[in-house]
Amino acid sequence: MSDSIEETARKYALQNAVQFKGKANPKAVAGKILAEFPEWRSRSAEAREIVDAVVSEVNAMAPEAQVSALQEADPSLLAKKEKKERTYELPALEDAENGVIMRIAPGPSGPLHIGHTRVSVLNDEYVKRYGGKLICRFEDTNPEKIDPDAYDMIPEDMEWLGVKVTDTYIQSDRFETYYGITKTLIEQGNAYVCLCDADDWRQKKERMQACPCRDLPVNEQMERYDRFMAGEYEDGKAVVVVKTAIDHPNPAVRDFVALRLVRHPHPRVGTKYIAYPMMNLSVAIDDHLMGMTHVIRGKDHLNNTYRQEYIYGYMGWSKPRFYHYGLVNIPDTELKTSLIRAKIKEGAYTGWDDVRTGTVRALKRRGIRPEAIRRYWIESGMKAVDIQFSWDNLYGMNRDIIDPVSDRYFFVQDPVRYDIEGVDVIEGKAPLHPDHPERGDRVYRLDGPKTVFISEKDSRLFSEAGKVRLKDLCNIDYGMPAAYSGNDVSVLRQGVKAVQWVGRDNVPARILMPDGSVAEGYCETAVMNAGDEVQFERFGFVRIESRENGITGVFSHR
Repeated sequence: MSDSIEETARKYALQNAVQFKGKANPKAVAGKILAEFPEWRSRSAEAREIVDAVVSEVNAMAPEAQVSALQEADPSLLAKKEKKERTYELPALEDAENGVIMRIAPGPSGPLHIGHTRVSVLNDEYVKRYGGKLICRFEDTNPEKIDPDAYDMIPEDMEWLGVKVTDTYIQSDRFETYYGITKTLIEQGNAYVCLCDADDWRQKKERMQACPCRDLPVNEQMERYDRFMAGEYEDGKAVVVVKTAIDHPNPAVRDFVALRLVRHPHPRVGTKYIAYPMMNLSVAIDDHLMGMTHVIRGKDHLNNTYRQEYIYGYMGWSKPRFYHYGLVNIPDTELKTSLIRAKIKEGAYTGWDDVRTGTVRALKRRGIRPEAIRRYWIESGMKAVDIQFSWDNLYGMNRDIIDPVSDRYFFVQDPVRYDIEGVDVIEGKAPLHPDHPERGDRVYRLDGPKTVFISEKDSRLFSEAGKVRLKDLCNIDYGMPAAYSGNDVSVLRQGVKAVQWVGRDNVPARILMPDGSVAEGYCETAVMNAGDEVQFERFGFVRIESRENGITGVFSHR
């Protein structure tokens, strides 16, 4: 009976190892054994000893050998296990049944990066779910930080992400509207022109004290406002301030600046305007006039929401529903557009799609699919807790998308040449994709001078071990030249390693890595006719950029 248990355990261990990247889980195997042999439950400790021994043997095998052994033991167990798709859905929005009007509000300082995609995806998902409008509003009221090309790059990035914008506005076209509302706020007594030193004004706020300008009569405020708009004050010497509660328990909410003077030329409107609206003024006005029903943004904007609610109250406007999600920390990538721009200018970066950055353009270049980015943010949801962005999780989601369409090939980095003696002809074949046999095979035939190239790393292993298996081809013994050693796959069970290789017929390949380095070597000639996304076995997924004079590609992930 124990022989039967051991044989069955071996089949299940092989199946589990094949399904989970070469490592079987002894608990999973033991569970199947006890389910199939219930009479062993009283001897579960003994059964687990058998399972542990079998799993240890199976896990020591190379993945190729595991597949071969399972094919021999029970081919039916090779059938790919159907994944149960877990569905994620964003929480419902209140009062959204009749449709929504929502917005994305980029500052045009450069193209979008991975952090920007969160708000883009969330808003787009809700508009698609409930119907309505998704507005893109360029918030370009800080002329010193504008990149004129961003007005075109950002819509291109959104289109690639699959974000459907219905209307587009640019705030620098709307200054007169902001001026009109500001004038009304002053006439109401709910805003004032302040000529105080900026530091003194802030210190008074901290102490819950009003500055001398705050309570001047409305007619005097209007005179100051006219002089302000006429440019009679120097930059930094006068601001228009919206009143809140000067004794508000949150110091950040106490009186806030609505207009400032800026004489720096604007890329779109030049020097036409000198009075520039601050974000809390322009956003509150635009959100109302554009009919926003729901506003989604990070919780770092919570104080801004409190400030903007004062303008809604003063003007008698109905407020949209506000939602604030937690902050996200995105490690190990450059996101700051000013730094990226500077490095592009000095030649350290090749452009906005430099793979060392986290821009949407860089991710696209690397072969990250927009569907993966969308899935990542939907699964992250809108909770108020802060989160750590996981590149590994994003890569896993992208792998689910590109793996089925990426055929397999060999790539040999830093190649070392070996000539093989002791045989006239060597033949082999490997599937283009293990899950899609209908796509056919890569067929190999080495005759005449039997020359192969393996990587420098594998060459060191070869010299130390004395034997390797050229994957899907044959076994060779170390030497110069190497000696043909048959085609018995069972050597893998004895610890012989399988290595990637290419023959004399190959093409040069240069793979740009995420850190900016380049992996160089040879790949199979069949890659010249492959799709744009391939998987170089035991190297990773690569997006092909060029097939001129060989292959130039960009590494996606493993």
